[in-house]
Amino acid sequence: MPRDYYETLGVPRDASEDDIKKAYRKLARQYHPDRNPGDKQAEAKFKEIQDAYDVLSDKGKRAQYDRFGFVGAGAGAAPGEDGDQSFTFRWGGDGGPQGFDFSGMDANQAQDIFRHFFGGEGGPGGAGGMGDPFGRRGRRSRARAQPAQDVEAEVSVPFLTAAVGGSLDVSIGDQTLTVKVPAGIEDGQVMRLQGQAPGGGNLLLKLRIQPHPYFRREGKDVILDTPLSVAEAVLGAKIDVPTLDGTRLTVKVPPGTSSGSRLRLRGKGIKGGDQYIETKIVVPTKIDERSKELIEEFARRNAQDPRANLDWS
Repeated sequence: MPRDYYETLGVPRDASEDDIKKAYRKLARQYHPDRNPGDKQAEAKFKEIQDAYDVLSDKGKRAQYDRFGFVGAGAGAAPGEDGDQSFTFRWGGDGGPQGFDFSGMDANQAQDIFRHFFGGEGGPGGAGGMGDPFGRRGRRSRARAQPAQDVEAEVSVPFLTAAVGGSLDVSIGDQTLTVKVPAGIEDGQVMRLQGQAPGGGNLLLKLRIQPHPYFRREGKDVILDTPLSVAEAVLGAKIDVPTLDGTRLTVKVPPGTSSGSRLRLRGKGIKGGDQYIETKIVVPTKIDERSKELIEEFARRNAQDPRANLDWS
């Protein structure tokens, strides 16, 4: 049984969306593989955090999790209880099916569900070729095989894999497929794997791109928020920043740089896009008396009204 998702992120069950996002970002930065190279425990923890955030950040998934936990709708319910005769078909964070639950329905109903997903009767000699999951044979197992059905699943894709491309392992039943992910895929994009679903149907993978601890994406461009001290912003500086390919580049910050300014690293984005360094000036919260005198002198010697040309000033 996986660890409780709320416990994984360290938030209460009534946490707001913002609280969940803040908790995720803090933990993702702490356990991200880039910060813990070769640490298998940190890698496992990071995956656990990703799985928890994937569910709790989605209103529909979170509501189902709050109601049914890891098992899903219909689990353990008696036939007719609450009018719920649904079944569970769960896909894991890596895209693979994790189990089935046919509670609350008779064998004929369950057999119909199995045929819908796997394109066969499921019995010996059936199109599914997976055996009789209900421990019975009879009229339905001798019915004519139905055409193979497509199967849809959502798959979480790491931000960097989506940006620069790579391979992704997807588990389907007892089989693991290695899927080649092209660079620059968009969130919500669907990949069609012909004949790769159980029963011979097509596997439709809806790609969900995981957020990154510090990069964010605008089309083919990548944005990196970069703090600057007051002195660096006023006098200029040289700073080292990370890029998508894992290297670090030295960027020259010109004197007089304002907070919110963007410095471009040409061609360092996604598929020919650019990377932008978006500056955030950080002001010290405490200064000594001498520093205060110097700032006051600076203000007198460099008179400035930054709101002078605003429409509301």
